[in-house]
Amino acid sequence: MSSGTPEEYTGVTGVADQGVNPMLDDPNKYYSNGDFAWILTCSALVLLMVPGVGFFYSGLARRKSALSLIFLTLISISVVGFQWFFWGYSLTFAPNGSSYIGNLDNIGLRKVLAQPSVGSSALPEILFCLYQGMFAAITPALAIGGAADRARVWPVIVFFFVWATIVYDPLAYWTWNPNGWSFKLGGLDFAGGTPVHISSGAAALAYALMLGKRTGYNKVNGLPYRPHNVTHVILGTAFLWVGWFGFNGGSALAANVRAAMACVVTHISACVAGFTWCLLDYRLEKKFSAVGFCSGVIAGLVAITPAAGFVTPWAAVIFGVVGGICCNFATKIKFLVGIDEPLDVFAEHGVGGIVGNLLTGIFATDYMAALDGSGPTGTIEGGWVNGHWIQFAYQLADSVAGFAYAFGMTCIILSLMNLIPGLSIRVSAEEEDLGLDDTQLGEFAYDYVEISRVVGGDAPSSAPSIKGGKTELPA
Repeated sequence: MSSGTPEEYTGVTGVADQGVNPMLDDPNKYYSNGDFAWILTCSALVLLMVPGVGFFYSGLARRKSALSLIFLTLISISVVGFQWFFWGYSLTFAPNGSSYIGNLDNIGLRKVLAQPSVGSSALPEILFCLYQGMFAAITPALAIGGAADRARVWPVIVFFFVWATIVYDPLAYWTWNPNGWSFKLGGLDFAGGTPVHISSGAAALAYALMLGKRTGYNKVNGLPYRPHNVTHVILGTAFLWVGWFGFNGGSALAANVRAAMACVVTHISACVAGFTWCLLDYRLEKKFSAVGFCSGVIAGLVAITPAAGFVTPWAAVIFGVVGGICCNFATKIKFLVGIDEPLDVFAEHGVGGIVGNLLTGIFATDYMAALDGSGPTGTIEGGWVNGHWIQFAYQLADSVAGFAYAFGMTCIILSLMNLIPGLSIRVSAEEEDLGLDDTQLGEFAYDYVEISRVVGGDAPSSAPSIKGGKTELPA
């Protein structure tokens, strides 16, 4: 058994075939309280990341669509949470399945309770299910940034359920389930470089492509819209940075030295990438940018994700520098291809995930993977630093397959939805002009939205006035 398990699991079978009959035996005695506490905490930290994504996207977007982005990221938790209970977990982590996807042995969490999980024998399956469910919930929330300003809300909700089933579950299965083709090939992905980041980046790009450009989009310079609320961007970054400790550190699936090291390299990569992005922007504007720093931090966090349990702290510095540079320049790709992807989800998550995967093939080490106490029997062959040259090819194959599958399937899903009455994915031109908050929600991020701004001097006579608690517009 993995380190941290105090007693050998005896395989006591209860009447419900859930690993133990709690009326006859204590299901807790086979596991460490420390592992329980750590993974429960990490589950909450990953859940916290979802509103972090919402605030980050909301701040980058225009005022008239700010609330809709927070709403859509939060509702991803609800939709995918049910999908994960219903059949998502079974399709992803059922012990029997093909090389592509699992089966429905655990539909409705049937037979999921106290037996050791497929991910780690240090955790009961019900806790492993909870933790992995948070990964499933945040991935579509990341992808929806590509639909900002012009996507109808109801079809997005349908999309979340379908996409989680057809795209996320198979990708997670072949990456983390021992029966998956990438797992058997030897691909290394500690915390979701392909299932979470490459897939969400590809889906965001595909969603933006299928929706078409926003009104007034210019291929050369994009739209002249600045982030409407940089404070929200910073707040979202803070939530994400904190939550990423649970995202990467919890992927050790136990409270051990490997989890601590995963948190350390995650933090180092984020710090270095944030400053790298700032310097890249400073060379152009000769000014520092808070949004640029936040973007760099996210790039560093994404890049280190697949490698967090495999690399040394000095390698994390390289992940931060390379991740920050590549993601920064990747923000220009949308102008080259003419796809209006407003929030650079593809540049941050798609490109960042690919960079992280490939660098893992170079810098992964066998001794860092053994920090969980598994010793030689549970270690890996490593990457180039271990002289295992073929590992880079494994990482490349996984990255290309993951991106192509997520992009292609997202386009197919959205194309079919567009053919179904009531599920057309784009709002009308009039609704886009008014904003999604007004036309799709009927609520607003702000009670008061300024109509004019006067910098210096007195307000002109044509400015709105307030009488009797009501704002009167000039004639």
